[in-house]
Amino acid sequence: MASPDISGPGFLRARRRALGAVMFCYLFYYTGRQTFGFAIPGIQAELGLDKQTLGWISASMLWTYAIGQMVNGNLGDKFGGRRMMCLGAVSSFILNWLTSFGIGFRSLAAAWGLNGLAQSMGWAPGSRLVANWFGPRERGKAFGCYVLAAGLSSVLSFVTSLVVLDVLQLDWRWIFRLPVFLMLAGGLVVWFIARDRPTDAGFPDLVDEEEAAPGPAGGETETAWQRYGLALRNGRLLLAALAIGFQNTVRYGLLIWVPVYFLGEDFKDDPYGKWISVSLPVGMALGALTSGWISDRFCGSRRSGVIAAFMVLAAIAAMGMYLLPPGHRLGVPVLFLAGFFAYGPQSAFWALAPDLLGRARAGTAVGVMNFFAYAMAGFGEPFIGWMIQHNPFAKDPGIESVALVFPIVAAFALCSAAIALLIRR
Repeated sequence: MASPDISGPGFLRARRRALGAVMFCYLFYYTGRQTFGFAIPGIQAELGLDKQTLGWISASMLWTYAIGQMVNGNLGDKFGGRRMMCLGAVSSFILNWLTSFGIGFRSLAAAWGLNGLAQSMGWAPGSRLVANWFGPRERGKAFGCYVLAAGLSSVLSFVTSLVVLDVLQLDWRWIFRLPVFLMLAGGLVVWFIARDRPTDAGFPDLVDEEEAAPGPAGGETETAWQRYGLALRNGRLLLAALAIGFQNTVRYGLLIWVPVYFLGEDFKDDPYGKWISVSLPVGMALGALTSGWISDRFCGSRRSGVIAAFMVLAAIAAMGMYLLPPGHRLGVPVLFLAGFFAYGPQSAFWALAPDLLGRARAGTAVGVMNFFAYAMAGFGEPFIGWMIQHNPFAKDPGIESVALVFPIVAAFALCSAAIALLIRR
């Protein structure tokens, strides 16, 4: 039943609180999963693992995260994002500490892999919560804010890792112990402040007439298998899932290997190189806010063209990084642009999910897309590690070898752009 409260100041305040709490929680989520690249030099030095093996450990988290997305997105539709996000933060906190006690490949891969399942309780359930509070014409901006929090979370994961290693002078194990206290605090904030849907805060739920696939009518409910079936039969959603798979391979290729490229094993002796990598997540954070707003403001909520344009520009920026000499001052702005355009399409992708499958299935749609995103990124990590380990173009196995990550991610970015052009809302 229609109500004037739906556009009144009370509803708008409640909506801002819900979005703000989800953003605050996810602002610290990546301190529990994007710190591994900073631990690589220390793990290599202490445990003697090579880059290809470390790529497989990184992949273990990405694959379990992918599987968890497929499950937890659907569970988010059933149980609500608030409960799932809080549980994920607490579980990831514990598993990061277990990772810090790893003594070899098996112990590291097991703990880090289980951490992927815990981390997967955050994004898709949180996306369902955001979709519950915002209509189709507002979702691009709302998801832009949500993805901005994720982008800033990358900045915090980089900065806190550098603080642990450089300022506090601790070893790699503390990277998995100290920053995650912030994630634990974020989980508690979303539990106490957010509400899953407007009816939980005393307002009527939103009803969309413009959705491509509106939810069940008349109070009917759908089973989990029905939601999965609708998602997996939606050709446009599957194209979006494949496109974001390549996009996420670009993203994690940069996030994992850029610290290795800039920091290396002797980063503490390089006052310039130790902080240059932070320009990557800063660019990602600002790019994330931009693409959803552009798609809403200038493209009538049509997302595919914006996604394709950003990925082409990401490929150009990545090749620019490859062509620049190591340590060149232009590395800061070019790396910033690489992050800006590589991560920017995320807000457009996530706004596209409920556009295509309806708000009632938003968690399932986001979960399916994120399954592809992280499954493909998981294949990319050991591939990039193997290519770096066996780089035939490098004169030495150091920084020149790691630089190969840039043309590899440029190729993946072009694949994402080509597939995105096939999506039609």
